[in-house]
Amino acid sequence: MENTPQADRPLTARRQAPATQPAATRVARPTNRSRVSNGADVLPDVDGRSAIARRYRDILAQLAKDQGGVDRLSEARLQLCRRFAAAACIAEQMEADLANGKTIDITEHAQLCSTLVRVAQRIGINRIAKEIGPTVMDLLREGQQQHDDGP
Repeated sequence: MENTPQADRPLTARRQAPATQPAATRVARPTNRSRVSNGADVLPDVDGRSAIARRYRDILAQLAKDQGGVDRLSEARLQLCRRFAAAACIAEQMEADLANGKTIDITEHAQLCSTLVRVAQRIGINRIAKEIGPTVMDLLREGQQQHDDGP
């Protein structure tokens, strides 16, 4: 064996060069993230008090709830929910215009509705129950088991 400082150390003690990760895929510290990522804003540079912004936020919140909560959504599914909420707001605005006697582009409305259906299918239109703990039946079974087992 040659007499070099590295050869004297065990193989496990040698340090590997740190793997570099592209800047775009690194997760930033919470203080280095955007206001949207931190949850401070729903959309960048939008006053959240407007009627349309509140409606967008309501639709997005309900979609997240239907999926079992925002904490159970992947980023891709969250982005699909955001697109659905935006398209739904546009569709509702067009429908309000129609109800107020204004003319709307029926082709644009039909295409928007078709898009909503496709996005909803990707998201999943079935509600997902959020796990909140044992059910009443679970607690009753557990109590019955303890009673049957005795002291």
